Amino acid sequence: MIERYARPRMKRVWSDENKYDKWLAVELAVCEAWTEEGTIPVADMEKLRGAQYNIERLNEVLAVTKHDMTAFMKSVTEQLGPEGRWLHLGITTSDIWDTATSLQMLDAADLLDEEIGALIDAIETRAREHKHTIMMGRTHGVHAEPITFGLKLAVWWDEMRRNRKRLAHARAEVAVGQVSGPVGTHATVSPAIEESVCRHLGIAAAPVSNQIIQRDRHAVFITTLAVIAASLEKFATEFRGMQRTEIREVEEPFNEGQTGSSSMPHKRNPELTERVCGLARLIRGHAVTSLENVALWGERDISHSSAERLILPDSCMALDYIVDLFAGVIRGMRVYPERMKQNMELTRGLLFSQRLMLAMVEKGMSRDDAYKIAQNNSSRVWEEEADFRNLIRSDSDVAELLDSNELDGIFDYGYYVRYVDHTFERVGLG
Repeated sequence: MIERYARPRMKRVWSDENKYDKWLAVELAVCEAWTEEGTIPVADMEKLRGAQYNIERLNEVLAVTKHDMTAFMKSVTEQLGPEGRWLHLGITTSDIWDTATSLQMLDAADLLDEEIGALIDAIETRAREHKHTIMMGRTHGVHAEPITFGLKLAVWWDEMRRNRKRLAHARAEVAVGQVSGPVGTHATVSPAIEESVCRHLGIAAAPVSNQIIQRDRHAVFITTLAVIAASLEKFATEFRGMQRTEIREVEEPFNEGQTGSSSMPHKRNPELTERVCGLARLIRGHAVTSLENVALWGERDISHSSAERLILPDSCMALDYIVDLFAGVIRGMRVYPERMKQNMELTRGLLFSQRLMLAMVEKGMSRDDAYKIAQNNSSRVWEEEADFRNLIRSDSDVAELLDSNELDGIFDYGYYVRYVDHTFERVGLG
């Protein structure tokens, strides 16, 4: 991931240093297990606990061997005495690599969970603030019936809570290690060693493996990140729409001295939410790659390896970045309730058409006839720029069924949002 979108803590999780730290931790956990079994002398194990890798030497060797693990091992064993022979005993590269990668994914998941929690809290605060801020609901991009801005945010809040649960499930899927040898048969390293290593590392042993931890687990992890990113893209897309000049019901934070365009000084573009949308697309593409990594030849090939070097860190870093970015948007957004009310009046009462139709049906008129009356008057609003409420009050067919007081009740915005409190309670925001 480029520096622009790499936040320090997540960047650290996927750094080479952290990767090699975890490789060494797994190697030493294997040695500890061999020591418990009596294979490695206790005196040698005491020396092995002080083992270190040298990243400069590792890179020198890698330039020759073209193999990460052999370069890593050489950089470690060169600093040890005879006890160095016990490292990598009975195991293969994937035993170390895959188990360590699981540990990195767990660290990444924990950071993402923290950031998602912060976003959930930010949305909750603004949802409660705007619980009764009435605005126009839109379907197909067209005015439908009133909602509240708080209700819109409650939908987002509940969705992010589901995403948090999905992440917890994905974390559990990858919380496994393996130490099962070249083809997963445990021929050179017993199941007891594997179980001891994984217990020491705080993860479960994969019940069965070949040379690798199966990539359906990684696919679940990456696709879950993609689902979370898709939710953020959904929210950001809606935000961008509401910031359009013609609508302008909300606006991203815009600080003093900030510029929106190099050529047009008046511009305040929704560039933060546009960035969320762009990076969500990146993560979605990585989800496809993760699915394609599931199918490998025999007990393993390395067609997945090169892709994972990109999709695992980049997906985690991109999601970490946009979750935090969008939380900042929510905390600092400007909301314009008066503009929301003005927009509701743009169609001069048309939003009451269904309410009118239903009221006439309840009075005994057929649905088809009631629909035609409402639709015909709606057409006049568009063609004559008249007010729907005035047209209805002067419609003789309506007057036969509904008096002035009843029409006042029909043309009441509050009718549409009378269950908002109930919905908030039901979703957990009461």
